[in-house]
Amino acid sequence: MKDYVIEMNGIRKEFPGIVANDNITLQVQKGEIHALLGENGAGKSTLMNVLFGLYQPEKGEIRVRGEHVHITDPNVADQLGIGMVHQHFMLIESFTVTENIILGHEPKKMGRIHLDKAAKEIQALSDRYGLRVDPYAKIESISVGMQQRVEILKTLYRGTDILILDEPTAVLTPQEIQELISIMKMLVQEGKSIILITHKLKEIMAICDRCTVIRKGRGVGTVEVRETNPDQLAAMMVGRDVNFFVEKTRAEPKQTILSLSNVSVKDARGIEVVSKLSLELKAGEIVGLAGVDGNGQSELIEAITGLRKVEAGRIALNDRDITNLPVRKVTESGVGHIPEDRHKHGLVLDFSIGENIVLQTYYQKPYSKRGVLNYPEIYKKARALIEDYDVRTPSEYTQARALSGGNQQKAIIAREVDRSPDLLIAAQPTRGLDVGAIEAIHRRLIVERDKGKAVLLMSLELDEILNVSDRIAVIYEGKIVDIVDAEKTNEQELGFLMAGGQKKKEVELSHE
Repeated sequence: MKDYVIEMNGIRKEFPGIVANDNITLQVQKGEIHALLGENGAGKSTLMNVLFGLYQPEKGEIRVRGEHVHITDPNVADQLGIGMVHQHFMLIESFTVTENIILGHEPKKMGRIHLDKAAKEIQALSDRYGLRVDPYAKIESISVGMQQRVEILKTLYRGTDILILDEPTAVLTPQEIQELISIMKMLVQEGKSIILITHKLKEIMAICDRCTVIRKGRGVGTVEVRETNPDQLAAMMVGRDVNFFVEKTRAEPKQTILSLSNVSVKDARGIEVVSKLSLELKAGEIVGLAGVDGNGQSELIEAITGLRKVEAGRIALNDRDITNLPVRKVTESGVGHIPEDRHKHGLVLDFSIGENIVLQTYYQKPYSKRGVLNYPEIYKKARALIEDYDVRTPSEYTQARALSGGNQQKAIIAREVDRSPDLLIAAQPTRGLDVGAIEAIHRRLIVERDKGKAVLLMSLELDEILNVSDRIAVIYEGKIVDIVDAEKTNEQELGFLMAGGQKKKEVELSHE
């Protein structure tokens, strides 16, 4: 018999109208990185929330280090050495790193919280695992990648040796992903065990020992990663072969749809992060915007969509000046926006999925008449898009926050693509999506292109940029340093340009 640190046998978890986990078995060995793979809404996070004590199963048993246990709440999980880093971080932004980590476990001296002692312990842990976290920094002032390290530190501070990571790389840059992989390797070398929920097959192949696949709430099987490949894992996950490369004809660009002329934009600190940037997008093409995170691409997209002020320059859509127009006016002029942050700019989490699907059009007919919402029409539209875009939800009346991150993303994509705007801005459109959903979304973008629409695709995934784009604009320090044909470039050249390099011909000219 194997030495399992975690055994979940025959777990069943139900919610109103849906069976999220149906007789699932998961067995995790000591000192391994065990992947939990499945489509959006397959039940992965639910299963881990059962293990962490956030949900109670209707059936099944859990064993930790061979002992039968009842994990009634996260405090029990904590006492058993089980920690979880959730997909959406559980941090208080106005608190410091130390205050967040010790919350609920405050070290006290003579009735007072001993913050300095805790900060020193946290600094020691940070140094030990190469996390480079400042114990005194406020959460609101550090990057998303650093916030994730704080979450990991929180579990280590509490003595965790079984760590659950829920989609940990979904919001990270490629460099941060590599750093996280190094941290995970160091943790398992010390005898800790990691359960990794992910959609990214490359990561599973690179770091995981074994992989358990869930499909539609049921266990499909567990495989040794070294004995499988991405194609087999994808087929296990979605129940069919998956095409990783989108098929498309060569683009036939027509008239200019979007024109950016010497656009400058400042970030929240008042620092200019987009500087005199010019770019054109034509009807019938997809332009990929490639760059290392933090080079102005997010601020540029916010400026185009009306979310951020343009300090200088001009933005034109179909020859009409839309510079600094209100968001609704930008939308009505023919712009669709799949936002980078789905919670901040994409959804009203306490609204139903039906209400979220008409957020851009609720005030128009047939969804509104004389200022009164026509809910039968709203939910009729929602049902059609939910089915068309395979949004896994109990019903159109379900609150948006109750859906998995991937299904929230699919609802946003359904809303924006269905309107078929002249310009579709897709910022990280497949973040958190499984390979089957990614395949479908890429096809949707190609369809919009072939209908004569212009698509601006911003992604930190270079294989996505190369696969879907016709032209690729590389942004570095707020400027477009080059525009290349997607068919005539590769990851190496793009990486070189993204780091501020120049193309070979330009380098040669500069030496003459």
